[in-house]
Amino acid sequence: MEKLIVGPLKAARIPTLIIIDALDECKDEEPASAILSILSRYVGEIPNVKFFITGRPEPRIHSGFRLAPLRPVTEVLRLHDVERSSADSDIELFFRVRLKEIAKTRSDRDFTEEWPSSADINLLSTQAAGLFVYASTVVEFVKSENNLPSARLSLITSLPQITIREWESGVDALYTQILDQAFCDTHAEDKEFYHHFRSVVGATLLAFNPLPMKALSSILKTPDVSTLHSIHPLLLIPIAEADPIRVSHKSFCDFLTDPGRCKDERFLIDPPTHHQEILFSCLDLMKERLRRNICDLDDHVSLIGVEDLPARQKTHIGDSLEYACQFWTRHLLEIPSSSHNIEEVHKAIDDFFTTQFLYWIEVLGLMGKLSACVYAIDNVYKWYTLVSEGSVAHQELCSYFLYRWVFHANGHMTLSISSWNSLTQSTALLPRSIIMPSPFVLPHLGSEKATAQCSCKGLR
Repeated sequence: MEKLIVGPLKAARIPTLIIIDALDECKDEEPASAILSILSRYVGEIPNVKFFITGRPEPRIHSGFRLAPLRPVTEVLRLHDVERSSADSDIELFFRVRLKEIAKTRSDRDFTEEWPSSADINLLSTQAAGLFVYASTVVEFVKSENNLPSARLSLITSLPQITIREWESGVDALYTQILDQAFCDTHAEDKEFYHHFRSVVGATLLAFNPLPMKALSSILKTPDVSTLHSIHPLLLIPIAEADPIRVSHKSFCDFLTDPGRCKDERFLIDPPTHHQEILFSCLDLMKERLRRNICDLDDHVSLIGVEDLPARQKTHIGDSLEYACQFWTRHLLEIPSSSHNIEEVHKAIDDFFTTQFLYWIEVLGLMGKLSACVYAIDNVYKWYTLVSEGSVAHQELCSYFLYRWVFHANGHMTLSISSWNSLTQSTALLPRSIIMPSPFVLPHLGSEKATAQCSCKGLR
């Protein structure tokens, strides 16, 4: 941040406004927002810069703004303190302009009467209850190229009246209406179809980093993710295949994952179930594709000297394997101890550490994300502590990690074929209490070094 933002802004001394939208959707696990924590360190050095930050009032954001350097220079505007009439006026104008644009651009439809009518605009503005997400979702729904805009608008204006609170408001009724309309031709008892819907949409909503459609298809091992196009008013589906799919608003994710709001079990997403499903998909993908020297580099080459490394990464690793390697343990942490497939998860992780562990480290190194390995191991440690504290499986897992990483990779060693074999075949156990840092050089990573430190205290 100092080099990219603070330094240039200090040198330029130009009055600047930086907007950070939806801070609550930046996923980090710090007690106070990581972005706000960093900002608090430098805000005093750039007095000519103002930040306009939006986000839901989550605890970590509250904590961030309470940091000593930020507190005296922060002005808070709560949307629920804004006059309702002001919000309604803006939303009414939005409806009037955007729906008129739809009428003008649909040359295949003849709007002989005034459309939309003033009564429609007034009703829609009332139904929105001050929520812009409602207004933007309605417009996306109405402008569908495959349906009559007037017919779609009638579906919305026929919804029941609402209350102001978001979780009791027309947003839920609107989402339900869009889902019902999207699958009105699919039999309600078609369990296979709706299971597929929940798998694809669940992975889209719960991914820790948005995925392109091709990568999503690869991870889930399904060639057909066209279900997402059916609910395009609720998603941001890019034209370019390489761009990621995003949820249009977090309230849609909240709606689908809350059984108190999403009453239709066909669409209800159960996060633990789908995090487990994604975990198994990631482990299967890594088992299928990870191998030694995955990018086909010369022995002992330094990454700095590989000019076509990005092309090799794209060809041999790609978005799907990169996601699986980086985030599989994040999905693991979301699986509760009450899951009925705990033993299956244990077995899958044991198999991973027995057969793919070093190949996984190599890929993280090639991606320039070697530090993610340390955090991932910590995530596995936390999960085992949560679901099976003191178990033999837990002890063996930490032993695998420490023995193979610390003892065999001790010193500034570049792993040869023989050392790869010794690392993957070793089964010796470690003492139950040990802390040992180990700098090491991985295959094909040249002079790049990483330091790992793991504590297995208290595993007796």
